[in-house]
Amino acid sequence: MVGTSLALLCAPYGICRPCNCGVCDPPSHGAVYQQRHIELERLDDLEAFLAVIEKGSQAAASRHLRRPLQSLNRSLMALERALGVELVKRTTRRSEPTEAGRVFYERIKPAVAEIIEARAEAANLRGEISGSLNVGAPILFASTYVAPIVSRFLKLYPNVDVELRASDEQVDLVAEGLDIAVRIGESEDESLIARRLHALRVVTVGAPSYFAEHGRPQHPRDLEQHASILRAGTDVIDKWPFRIDGRLQSVKVHGRFRSNSAASIRAAASEGTGLARLPLWQISDLVAQGGLAIVLPEFETEGMPIQLVWPPTRAPLERVRRFVDFLASSLKTDLL
Repeated sequence: MVGTSLALLCAPYGICRPCNCGVCDPPSHGAVYQQRHIELERLDDLEAFLAVIEKGSQAAASRHLRRPLQSLNRSLMALERALGVELVKRTTRRSEPTEAGRVFYERIKPAVAEIIEARAEAANLRGEISGSLNVGAPILFASTYVAPIVSRFLKLYPNVDVELRASDEQVDLVAEGLDIAVRIGESEDESLIARRLHALRVVTVGAPSYFAEHGRPQHPRDLEQHASILRAGTDVIDKWPFRIDGRLQSVKVHGRFRSNSAASIRAAASEGTGLARLPLWQISDLVAQGGLAIVLPEFETEGMPIQLVWPPTRAPLERVRRFVDFLASSLKTDLL
């Protein structure tokens, strides 16, 4: 399968020589290059070309592949020399495919992906995993839980490297190049594969200074008379869920401060700006120290789901599977 794919890739561009290896079909279209089907360095050249086209510039491709810019440029030039045709038009800011480059990109992309997966699966048969993982998580959760778990994972697998990107926004995993992300709350993208762990307790809190001035709410309906700190994102969340008389109900809240950052909401609440609704793990230290106090506990809902999500793929790489299992197991232990 791999031999056939490479033959189809290379033959139209004149970089193949006939072989009789028994893998290529037909033999006259064998993918022998420099006495072999494909050298690993030639695969690196193809990966460099794909990254430049997909990322839009050599600088972005260099960061994505974690290769020096000069090394990536040499790969691109070597590939163009081998093919005898310009593949990419380069400017100071952008790199765009030529017509030949566009056709070549469409032909080689599925085959290169197949080769990379095959190489990874071969390594797995030896009990090894290697390569890069890009992981996303909310800012506070990333520093508090995910970063320590990643450190433990790296000790177990010395040939893997991980990039942890922290954001409180639900970014597009494919566009951002993320292999897996931790989501707190329901995922907005229903196409993602999700592994739900458990629910995190979410509480309504306020600072002693706020209660001294405004009093404590005794019922969710009392929130109409209080200032609340609102979560802002694509839309401002101005309704908080509570369980009232056994039914889930939403109560409208209002306030003069809003933020898309959980850390900012935590800080504002501790300063007495207003009441906040936050997962307990984000503020457990302030609650223990008396900097914040929980109100309306008898009206709390079941909690906020925490889940791991990743893009659907034909065959997830072994390093992704192992990291998902390790992260899920570690979070259950650390959060319970």
